[in-house]
Amino acid sequence: MAEVYLDRFSRSVVRDRWLGHLIAHLPEGASVLDLGCGAGVPVVRHLVGLGHRVTGVDGSARQISLARAHVPGATFLHTDMTALDWPNASFDGIAAFYSMTHVPAAEQGPLIGRIGAWLRPGGIFLASFGTGAAHDWTGEWLGTDMFFSHNDEVTTSTLIRAAGLRQMRVETMKQDDEDARFLWIMARKPDRSDGRAYLTAPMP
Repeated sequence: MAEVYLDRFSRSVVRDRWLGHLIAHLPEGASVLDLGCGAGVPVVRHLVGLGHRVTGVDGSARQISLARAHVPGATFLHTDMTALDWPNASFDGIAAFYSMTHVPAAEQGPLIGRIGAWLRPGGIFLASFGTGAAHDWTGEWLGTDMFFSHNDEVTTSTLIRAAGLRQMRVETMKQDDEDARFLWIMARKPDRSDGRAYLTAPMP
């Protein structure tokens, strides 16, 4: 269903808005990790076009194949995002557009904790999460079996803070390309400009 997904969801005003927020806070030539990159468009392609160094990760072999064809200037990995093991302070920005809801709710906290460690001081994490608690649902979606899971909004925000990240923007928005609502969070890893907040942030 990779091609079906790309045709249906390759355009979104909501996603473009949040991608713009991320881009506005990236340094020149940033190192960016896109978790659940799909076919690489539009997110990875846009970031690479701006001169950023992007690594895309997706659990679908077909999506990764499409992404490599669409954005040859990026690095793509076919793997489960929960199995990644990057060195601390590897990225200036980490994004997860519509992918965290495919991670079991119980595993989202540990993953967010690792994301916090992978970010450099001052780095940005931007992600969409589900609204309300809906643990571990499997069913038919776009003609194939699909898994969804998410925590409620308060729990998700608590997990972000526990990872040592400071929330900059938090908003629940209805999608423009499907009948769904997502909790959007943009958070920043404190650095020395944050003074005491940087010194007391939880260590990875």
